[in-house]
Amino acid sequence: MRGRGIGYDTGFINDLGVSTHERWNPEAVARDLRSIRDDLGCTAVRLTGGDPERLETAGRLAAELGLEVWLSPFTCELTTGELTAVLADCAHRAERLRLAGARVVVVTGAELSLFTRGFLPGDGGLERTAALLNGTRDQTAALLADVPRRINEFLAEAVRVVRERFGGPVTYAAIPFEGVDWTPFDIVSVDAYRSVEIADHYEDSIRALVAQGKPVAITEFGAATYRGAADLGARGMLVVEYEGGRPSGLAGGLVRDEAGQAGYVRELLRVFEKTGVDTAFVNTYASFHLPHGGDPDLDLASFGVVRLHPDGTREPKEAFAVIAEHYATRR
Repeated sequence: MRGRGIGYDTGFINDLGVSTHERWNPEAVARDLRSIRDDLGCTAVRLTGGDPERLETAGRLAAELGLEVWLSPFTCELTTGELTAVLADCAHRAERLRLAGARVVVVTGAELSLFTRGFLPGDGGLERTAALLNGTRDQTAALLADVPRRINEFLAEAVRVVRERFGGPVTYAAIPFEGVDWTPFDIVSVDAYRSVEIADHYEDSIRALVAQGKPVAITEFGAATYRGAADLGARGMLVVEYEGGRPSGLAGGLVRDEAGQAGYVRELLRVFEKTGVDTAFVNTYASFHLPHGGDPDLDLASFGVVRLHPDGTREPKEAFAVIAEHYATRR
């Protein structure tokens, strides 16, 4: 792969105004990004979050380290009009970075059907996700029937707004069911988690993306750190219980399985190499809202490849070494 990447969360802000990266410290961010470059061997970082200023700050720090910056606003419960304004702001910021010499890609949002109002019924991403997962096949099909039209109408306008302000490549972090028309984009980008239900045709689905002829990026893939999470793919995060917008507990009976997480990441990196993917971003460097060591240990539900201790120190998991080893052989 050309781009050896990982995701970095600058703070997803939920509908109660709570951030997944509350203890924001640019000096700590700079240390994390240096580790991403030097210890993991990454050449690219996908910066996600809902605060454009944080995205620009992290983008500048990453650019100073020579990393390719994927500026990826990831917002929650905005209207499409509100999101368009965020994208315009981020495009201006991305252009400043680009003109200063950074390699920058703008991602025009992420998983919009779940986290932006107007594409699926329901209040909040968890409710919309539950409706898709718990409905009958016919009910799910009815919910999704008009999603591609709505998504593509919005994205056509979003691309226009971003390109008016930004001179670099543009993409969107899609969920496969959204049916994105990739014509206006420079890069085809999908959040491509492998679950047990799609494991037998997962590799073929990635080949089909590459066959479209544009560079393909896997903007998210990974697994949580408990036994069985690798079979669940993205659903592995649904074991977290919340109170007041903050994680307060986990579904019972979870057992730590760092080897399972590491094996999943290793296998998918090999798939992406074999199928001709251009860039891939492991999800994620750290889940800042799911620290290690408490009761319950919230890190079990973390997709992060480092454990985050209450004092802020980072400790690599087994997946960290897997990524570093894989990326080292591609330098």
